[in-house]
Amino acid sequence: MTYNPCIIDGADRAGRWVVLCDHASNHVPDFVNDGGLGVAASDMARHIAFDPGAEGVSRALAAALDGPAILSRFSRLVIDPNRGEDDPTLIMQLYDGTIIPGNRGISALDADERLRRCHRPYHAAVTQTLAARAAPVVVSVHSFTPQLKGRPPRSWQIGVLYSTDTRLADPLLARLRAGPTLSVGDNQPYTGHLPGDTIARHAIAQGRPNVLIELRNDLIETEAQQRAWAQRLAPILVETLAFAGL
Repeated sequence: MTYNPCIIDGADRAGRWVVLCDHASNHVPDFVNDGGLGVAASDMARHIAFDPGAEGVSRALAAALDGPAILSRFSRLVIDPNRGEDDPTLIMQLYDGTIIPGNRGISALDADERLRRCHRPYHAAVTQTLAARAAPVVVSVHSFTPQLKGRPPRSWQIGVLYSTDTRLADPLLARLRAGPTLSVGDNQPYTGHLPGDTIARHAIAQGRPNVLIELRNDLIETEAQQRAWAQRLAPILVETLAFAGL
C-alpha cells in the first residue's frame, strides 16, 4: 500500500478558508525504523509526538468555514512539518525530557528519505490547495500541553500566534479578549513563527491573511469538546476577517 503523508478533508469545499494541521498524527510510517522510534507508547500518546485534539478541531473548523483541512499523517518526531528544511529542530533527538532513540545519529540518507516521503509532500499539498483558491485565508491549528516538565503551568486556554503579519491576529486577539470567560495568550505559549515554518512559507511569503491558533489540549480531549471549540471559533474568525476588511 502506498503511504500518504497527508489527508485533505473537504477538498471540494469552495470557501476562502484553508485550515492547516501540521501535527495531526502520531503515526510512524513503516519505512522509518520499521514503524517505530524506540519511544514508549505512553510518550507517543502525548504532545511530544503530535498535537492531541488538533485534528478533530481542524476537521470541524474547516467544515464550519466551508474550506478544506490539510492534515499531516506522520508524527512530528519523524520529521516536523512546521520547520524549515534547514532548521536544527527538524528531526528532534530529545523532546520535553524524552530521548528519541530512532533519531539518534540519523544518517543524511535517512533524513532525506523522511524529507522526500513526508515533509515535502505535505507542503506540496498545502501549496497546491492554496494556489487553487482565490484570495485564500490560512488558519493553522495546534494544541499545547498544560505544563512542560519542570516549567510553570500554562494558564491560557487559547493562544493567538503571529509574526510580521498581524492583520488577522490583532483583531482576533481583541475579539477573543472581549469576552469574560477566556484566558487568551498573545504569542503564547510560543512566540511568533520561525523562518521557514508553515505560516511563513505558505502565508506570509505570499501576503495571505493568516493566524495560528493554539488550544490547550486538556480542553479538546473529546470529540464533543473539539466540535464545540470549532463551532465557537468559526463565527469569530468570519467576523474578524470581515472587520479587518481582508
